[in-house]
Amino acid sequence: MRKPLCSRPVSTLSSRREFLYGLGASLGSVALSDLLAKEGVQADAAPGPLANKPPMHPAKAKACIMLFMEGGPSQADTFDPKPKLNELHKTESKMTAGLENGFRFYVRSPFGTRKVGESGLDMCDQWVHLADPEVADELCNYRGCQAESLNHPEALYHMNTGSRLGADPALGAWATYGLGTENQNLPGYVVMTELALPQGGPGNWSNGFLPAHFQGTRLRPEGSPILDLQSPSFKSRDHQRRALDELARLNERHAARHPQHDALSARMESYELAFRMQTAVPDVIQLEKEPEHIQQMYGLDDPETEKFGRQCLMARRLVENGVRFVQIFSGGWDSHDYLERGHSSRIRSVDKPVAALIKDLKRRGMLDETLVIWTGEFGRTPDNNRRGGVYSLGRGHNIDAMTMMLAGGGVKKGAIVGATDEIGAEAVECVHPIRDLHVTLLHLLGLDDNKLTYFHAGRFKQLSQFGAEVIPELIA
Repeated sequence: MRKPLCSRPVSTLSSRREFLYGLGASLGSVALSDLLAKEGVQADAAPGPLANKPPMHPAKAKACIMLFMEGGPSQADTFDPKPKLNELHKTESKMTAGLENGFRFYVRSPFGTRKVGESGLDMCDQWVHLADPEVADELCNYRGCQAESLNHPEALYHMNTGSRLGADPALGAWATYGLGTENQNLPGYVVMTELALPQGGPGNWSNGFLPAHFQGTRLRPEGSPILDLQSPSFKSRDHQRRALDELARLNERHAARHPQHDALSARMESYELAFRMQTAVPDVIQLEKEPEHIQQMYGLDDPETEKFGRQCLMARRLVENGVRFVQIFSGGWDSHDYLERGHSSRIRSVDKPVAALIKDLKRRGMLDETLVIWTGEFGRTPDNNRRGGVYSLGRGHNIDAMTMMLAGGGVKKGAIVGATDEIGAEAVECVHPIRDLHVTLLHLLGLDDNKLTYFHAGRFKQLSQFGAEVIPELIA
């Protein structure tokens, strides 16, 4: 006679989760892991995971704000001018990189360029506010990074999580896992997007195999940033508190009978955080409390800059209130066609808000301890393909060369680090993969990628996947 799969009749088990747990090391345990992952909990979540933790070594930065230009901004048309393309414009290109097929031709930049600030950083003439010496001389332009995937979703996952496949913890999740948050009433990792999510969706700010507490909390772009911030009129704070206390007592009694399941405690912690957020979040997100001149500085009075400006101002307020990692996505940078129209519009939408963020942080004495990053998922090619006999003035995807700006948080000021070749096709100086950039960002936050590990699937895992090196040229 075949033995039963578990020692008790199924009818006496309290839940489907417990039934699957009773199956042990079989398909049932795999199903349990999948169930827990889908429900946003992890079986090994530790109590108080977002508690503020000391860095592993002296940190340059306490917080990070990542400004993500989804689609891939062009290096030659933003911060890495290539005069050689003026000579080659519309001549045939023999390049084989990128996704394009057929006849390919070089494309010059539609923008002029000049050197700005005392440091002489290169910027196209579309940047007006970022060219202010007060801002420009705080910037570090890194030109040596190389990506790995030409496809947007994979490249986004790679830049955000260190893995091209998705489902791994995001950079912000690793940062909060290592450092916690300075404010237990707010999430440690906050994400803001435009109306459309970036390609790959929430996988870009996932907790992956880390406990669910480290997943990014997305603030909605319209209406209330977080739903249910206000309690129903018939329910007071005292009523909510007593209800949570009673629920906690019932759950503690249940947990005592089932100590092997930590999912319940993780769920209760999320309820408690939500309760605290109802008090803390409304005060942080009320941008109307900011002086009029600050709102204008961020561009809140201009429809073209208002949306991104609100998010940048929100980022400053969140970091000011102890949030560890803030990420803002700006879409529309994928300029295969109409490069001049597309990039000029996108630059205008972020130029004033980004400059205001850096100025504001600097004037408040926060920039030295706040790392600001402006980047996309990859760069653009110096050429394009002709479609239907038409010279389409745009650029393809380029993993061999890209540009990014960093400021504050211990990076060099007014510096250009690395270089690309004369047409911007490939990085040729201070060349590093994305994983090296990641461990450098962790290093500035006081974290060591080789020590910041998590045991999962039979081995200790880390952001860099299999190790990387810090880029010393970026560090002041």
